[in-house]
Amino acid sequence: MADTKERNQTSITGFILLGFGNLHELKILLFPLFLVIYIVTVAGNILIVALVVADQHLHTPMYFFLGNLSCLETCYTSTILPRMLASLLTGDRSISVSGCLIQFDIFGSLLAAECCILSVMSYDRYLAICKPLQYAAYMNSRFSFQLVAGSWLNGSVVSTIITCWLSQLIFCGPNEIDHFLCDYTTLIKLSCSDTNLMVLVIFPLSFIFVLPPFLLTLASYVYIISTVLRISSSTGRQKAFSTCSSHLIVVTIFYGSLFVVYMLPDTAALRDLNKVSSVFYTILTPMVNPLIYSLRNKEVKEALRKAVSKTMTFITNHKLFS
Repeated sequence: MADTKERNQTSITGFILLGFGNLHELKILLFPLFLVIYIVTVAGNILIVALVVADQHLHTPMYFFLGNLSCLETCYTSTILPRMLASLLTGDRSISVSGCLIQFDIFGSLLAAECCILSVMSYDRYLAICKPLQYAAYMNSRFSFQLVAGSWLNGSVVSTIITCWLSQLIFCGPNEIDHFLCDYTTLIKLSCSDTNLMVLVIFPLSFIFVLPPFLLTLASYVYIISTVLRISSSTGRQKAFSTCSSHLIVVTIFYGSLFVVYMLPDTAALRDLNKVSSVFYTILTPMVNPLIYSLRNKEVKEALRKAVSKTMTFITNHKLFS
């Protein structure tokens, strides 16, 4: 009897990611849509990284952080969209338990790291606007590197701890995940192991790592808005706020959708809303970030103009001498 029970407990070796399986009639539209989103996301973020590396005028802490954010979001999207595209194209929605845990580990690491980098960028804007005379002394290249390294390390530590614990669970059915990615909450629900201790420990652990970056972001913008409102001239206020407006838009979209996913109760009625919100912070936010930063930023637009000009000159010269 015990042997039979053990076999049943270890019989589940994979999951079915249902994704958008209930939208059969839209599959023919979803594949090209997500394919275009993925291409635009990767191309846009790689372009931002290339501009930051190549243009000397962008070798500042603010753009160093932006380059890391773009690099992070390229990796972030690549953990989710390629598999989703393959599923939409082939109809194969299965994923192994180990594959699911690996996806969660990478996705979780990058999610936590993004929270930290966004808070670092908020702190950078706080120093630039609220303490402009001390900015160069505080935000030097060494401190900038330490902040970025700490952000990536923080994400890896918390996600690896949770993944190692999840890998000890036994899954014995059901094996359907009503989502397009492997998430902690769904894996906990599918496990037939005792997860009470895990829930009690991991939720506070996640808050310890994720809540401080959010509070730092919030506090930074409270001080920034307060400082901007005290500027007497409207031109001065507009100029000061323009230096952080792009980042504020990104933060609002990211945390807004994140709170809908993880703070609202997980009920059948809200499940579709959960999926839509997940699309926002996992897929749409990485796509629109390069557009927001490039369209609302004079330095990035100027760097892009120079890069295009140099490329066109090179192509013209190559044709003349070929």
